[in-house]
Amino acid sequence: MFASWFCGLRRYSVRGAAVALVATAFVALPQTAEFAGAAADKDYPTRLVRIIVPFPPGGAVDLVIRAVAQELSSKWGTPVIVENRTGAGGTIGTEAVYRAAPDGYTLLATVNQTVTTAPYLFKSLPYDPSKLTPITLMVESDNLVLANSQVKAETLRELVDLVKSEPKKWTYGSYGRGSQPQLFFEYLNSNESLDLLHVAYNGVSPLLIAMITGEVPLTVGSAGVAGEFLRAGKLKALAIAGKKRSAQFPDVPTTEEAGFGYLQSSIWYAVFAPPGTPAGIVNKLGSDIRNILRRPDFNERHLSSKGLDTVASTSEELADIVRNETVTVKDLIEAAKIQPE
Repeated sequence: MFASWFCGLRRYSVRGAAVALVATAFVALPQTAEFAGAAADKDYPTRLVRIIVPFPPGGAVDLVIRAVAQELSSKWGTPVIVENRTGAGGTIGTEAVYRAAPDGYTLLATVNQTVTTAPYLFKSLPYDPSKLTPITLMVESDNLVLANSQVKAETLRELVDLVKSEPKKWTYGSYGRGSQPQLFFEYLNSNESLDLLHVAYNGVSPLLIAMITGEVPLTVGSAGVAGEFLRAGKLKALAIAGKKRSAQFPDVPTTEEAGFGYLQSSIWYAVFAPPGTPAGIVNKLGSDIRNILRRPDFNERHLSSKGLDTVASTSEELADIVRNETVTVKDLIEAAKIQPE
């Protein structure tokens, strides 16, 4: 079951998801107030919109949402800014959005981890991910198994053999406890009887710097994050943890082709709003962001050219994905022997 979920981490189909978003409860108000609320939704936005990314600048989700924010600002004629509020594996920024007013002026752009994995990493999580209002799952991407250019292995099989021949010498880096690199390599440790040691960094950018300088030799990451370093020869990809090869790096075999089909891993980037955000605002945000993501010029410049697959889901589809992944991720956390703190 665990292996099948790890395959599922790659991608849940968002087509045909039929889970209704929990409706916002309406209190009986005078009719004039109801009309005023409807008008406010219709006119949204009328002032600055802030999108919080709970990770340091430079990561793929940061780059994607900044491009989206620029397009939204042009479309709406109002400022849309991106703020990086980091710490505690993404929970600090996520909590800030969770506790913000549900008026559409504070949004969250984040990855799987903060909404599907975080509940298993903390004994007392300061927010309930299931109550965040889903807007849209923007993109997803299979993870590449990355190595420093000096690592004397060109394939995943060669890496496994090398690690076995040099016990207690090898480390891998992640961007935080419970992040996908840790889950990936701990599963590899378990299945191949390896002893790779975990080194956590405060975000994707510090991790990539550590990879390039040789401070840590291994990690996993998307083409959107690592592509320029791969093309520059500063990193190399040993495999892609998906069912198909990357259009950006077609010479890199899949983990299945390499004999490690149980290793499947992907990351997705999504937008959420605070609990209780009105349906009118949710619909406008979702529609406008989806239209941007699906535009051929935007897709080529910011998404497909960086190895990111456009999803542009509905709010209901994203709710379904979050619910399913949250249920099944528990097995992965237990297999990685990660205890909540």
